[in-house]
Amino acid sequence: MKTAAERYARQGIVAALLSAMLMGLAPIFGKQALSAGVDTFALVVLRTNGAAVALWLLLFLFRRQYIFIHPAGFIACITAGIVNGIGSLMYYSGLAVLDASLAQILYTIHPLILALLLSLDGHPISRLTIFRMLLAFPAVIYLLTTNGGDHITRIQGMVLMLGGAFMYALHTAIIHRTLRDVPPQTVTLYTITAMALVVWPSLLFASKPFIDTPASAWIGIIGLTIVTIFSRLFLFAGIKHLGGLQAALLGLSELIVSVLTAFIFFGDKLSTTQWIGAIALVISVAMVSFEKDLTPSHISEGWIAWVYRSFEKLQTSFYITLSKPPPPPPTKPSPLLKEIEKRGKKSGA
Repeated sequence: MKTAAERYARQGIVAALLSAMLMGLAPIFGKQALSAGVDTFALVVLRTNGAAVALWLLLFLFRRQYIFIHPAGFIACITAGIVNGIGSLMYYSGLAVLDASLAQILYTIHPLILALLLSLDGHPISRLTIFRMLLAFPAVIYLLTTNGGDHITRIQGMVLMLGGAFMYALHTAIIHRTLRDVPPQTVTLYTITAMALVVWPSLLFASKPFIDTPASAWIGIIGLTIVTIFSRLFLFAGIKHLGGLQAALLGLSELIVSVLTAFIFFGDKLSTTQWIGAIALVISVAMVSFEKDLTPSHISEGWIAWVYRSFEKLQTSFYITLSKPPPPPPTKPSPLLKEIEKRGKKSGA
């Protein structure tokens, strides 16, 4: 018979794997929409804002209790959403010039980045983690070896994809701490809302208005919107149950979905050199399973703790401001009181 802790962990594993399966479809839907002619920035705005509106409607109609959030959690979710919003712009800009399979392989370096960020927050970094990072760097160099096409453009796309991976890891590190106090449904709502707001200015750089989006692109856009909502819900539930690093490790299974679907639908292929880099990168990240201590902990001792304490100070100031009683209204003294004060002054003189 399973203990409560084992059942709790199993729920996290299932949630993280479901998130990975959905996120593995993201580059496929994204590539379909981009191939149909939609602008990159318009795609990000439509997908993110569609997800935010749908989430607000769903929670308002069926789960209103998850709309409430305390100020510190709100600030943390907004910060994570802004970071991830910028990362999503980098991700889809890179995806526009890369094959879906290569893009997703580069993006899967984010668990290693997350391990480093968490180590800077007080989580010890093991020798095995250092070895995996050393293995990952030449793997990325192999992946940067391209055959044919505009070499400079593809390098820029790969740099953007790696930048998106860093921003994704940073937002996961912030969420890792926030989920100690806030339910995953609430975190998803406010994180995606912040993402939706931060990507709007990108339309200034769009090559054409999003109202000119081709009809054939809406399949990819709607697919991305659905993937965004449910992959985030499952991801944050997995982080809540397992911790950020373990959830990110299970998230690597999205690579299998991405590569297989890219081969089936787009005919993407990697060169022999790129396959060597891809295999080395997957081995590097998958070796997280050999770490001796992956105990989930939402306790922060480093930079995340400092950031979150600043959020809590803002929350305290907010509550103090609200709790201050209003000044008493000015009262006009009565004629009788004036007469008593006047007589008192005369008798004193």
